[in-house]
Amino acid sequence: MALAIIYSRASSGITAPLVTVEAHLSYGLPKFNIVGLPEAAVKESRDRVRSALMNTHFEFPARHITVNLAPADLPKEGGRFDLPIALGILAASGQIPKDKLSQYEFTGELALSGELRAVRGVLPVVLEAKKAGRSLVVPYANSEEAALVKADNIFAARHLLEVCAHLKGEKFLPTCEFFQTDELLTIHLDLEDVRGQPFARRALEIAAAGRHSLLFIGPPGTGKTMLATRLPGLLPPLKEEMALEVAAIASISSNGFDCKKWLSLPFRSPHHTSSSVALVGGGRPPRPGEISLAHRGVLFLDELPEFSRQVLESLREPLESGSITISRAAFQTVFPAHFQLIAAMNPCPCGYAGSPLRPCQCSQDQIRRYFAKISGPLLDRIDMQVEVPALASEVLADTGAFREGSALVSARVNKARLTQQTRQQKTNAELQVNELEEFCFLERATQDLLAQIMKKFNFSARVYHRIIKLARTIADLGGVEIICNEHISEALTYRCLDRVNSVY
Repeated sequence: MALAIIYSRASSGITAPLVTVEAHLSYGLPKFNIVGLPEAAVKESRDRVRSALMNTHFEFPARHITVNLAPADLPKEGGRFDLPIALGILAASGQIPKDKLSQYEFTGELALSGELRAVRGVLPVVLEAKKAGRSLVVPYANSEEAALVKADNIFAARHLLEVCAHLKGEKFLPTCEFFQTDELLTIHLDLEDVRGQPFARRALEIAAAGRHSLLFIGPPGTGKTMLATRLPGLLPPLKEEMALEVAAIASISSNGFDCKKWLSLPFRSPHHTSSSVALVGGGRPPRPGEISLAHRGVLFLDELPEFSRQVLESLREPLESGSITISRAAFQTVFPAHFQLIAAMNPCPCGYAGSPLRPCQCSQDQIRRYFAKISGPLLDRIDMQVEVPALASEVLADTGAFREGSALVSARVNKARLTQQTRQQKTNAELQVNELEEFCFLERATQDLLAQIMKKFNFSARVYHRIIKLARTIADLGGVEIICNEHISEALTYRCLDRVNSVY
C-alpha cells in the first residue's frame, strides 16, 4: 500500500499538538494536494518539497499525491511540515524504509537544495515529543534550543539526505548537545549606583522579597527608572523548570529565542505607545505579548499614565490570575503571564507637583485628570505605591556615603524567599485569601489596628488582603514569625495614593 504516516507537531500558543502527516500515492494524473486546514505557507510546501527531492536526486513520483495533516480542524502554519511531508512521500514511494517512522517526530523547513532551515517554536515541540516518548529530528540551526531539554533522543540534521541516511541506518545523526559558556551569565545593574532614596530602596527590597507589584511616584530625575532597572539584580535566579517555561514563550515569539540568555530573568519595558495587542498578545497565529514575555520576570511600565486607558485595563485580569486568554471567533489561546509589575509615573503632567526644586504649573483639575487615567481597580491591584522625592544637591555630590549594593540586599531577599518557600511553597504575593489565616497570623491588637485602618481610609477588601501580605513580607525580612503592629504600620506607608492625607 502506497501510504506512509509521519508524526510532526503544530504550534498553538505555547503548546505543540500532535499532527499526523499521511502521504498517499494513487494512480491517475500527476497531482499534489495538501489537505487538513493548511495555511498559505503550508500550501507552498508542495513546490519546496518537489524541488528539494529532485535536487537531492530522489525520484518525485509521477502519481496523484495526497498529503493529509490530521486533525483536520487544527490550523497549520509555517514551513515546519516540509520535512515530514517530504519523508512521507519518500516512504510511500518506497525510497526510504517505513519500519522506524513511528518512533520519530520530524519538524523543519526545506530549502530548494534539500537543506534544513530553522523553524520557530522548537522548544514546545521538544517538550511534547519527550512526553510522548518519541525521538525527534530538528534542523541543526535549532539544535542549541532543542538541547535545553535534557534528552538523548533529540537529533539535529543539516540536510534531507542526512535524515534519510539515518532512517536507512547508513549514518546516524548527532544528538543535540548544548554547551553552557560564560556568555550565559547575566550582569545586572547594581543598586549601589542609586544615591539617597532610602525609603524607595526599602520598598524595592520588600517588593523583591515578596514578589509584590510596585508603583514609584515622583518628579523627573529622582531615580525611579534607576531603581526599577535594579530589581532583577535583587531577585533569585530562575530555576531550570521555570527557565524552560520562559524559553518556550520566547521560542514562539516574533523576536525568536536567544539560547545564550535562557537563564536570564525576563525584564520587559514596553514603550507607552504600545497597543493592547502588543501588551497582552494576539494576531493570527496568536503570539505572546509583553506580559507573557515577562513571565516569571519583571514588567516595567515607565510613564504609566501615558499608556492608553484600554492598555492599562487589560492588565487587571493577568495580575490576578497569572495568565491571559486570547479569544477570537476561530480560536482560543491561553498564554502564561505570571509577572511582577513595576511602574513609574510623575505626580502631575508637568512633573513637579510637591517638588521643592521647581514650582508646579498644573491646576488641581489637571492633576485630577492625570491621575484619573489610572483606574481605581488597577490601583487596588498594585501592592505598593511609593513616593520618590527630589534629591538635594548635597546628596548627589556625596560620593563617599555608604550605599548598600545589590549583593547585600539580594542576600536578605533570598533568605526571605527561602522562608516563604519552606512555609507555604510560594511567595507572599501569590497567597490566596483562604491561605491568609494559616500563614499570616495576626495578634488581637494587630487585628484591631488593621480594622481601624480599614475604617479610617475606606480600603477595599482587596487592599485589606494586600496589606496583610505586604506585612507578612516585612516580617519575613525581619525574621519574625508573627505579624505585629509595626509591620502593618510600615505596610500602610507604602499605599500613598490610598491615604486621605496624600499630597495628591
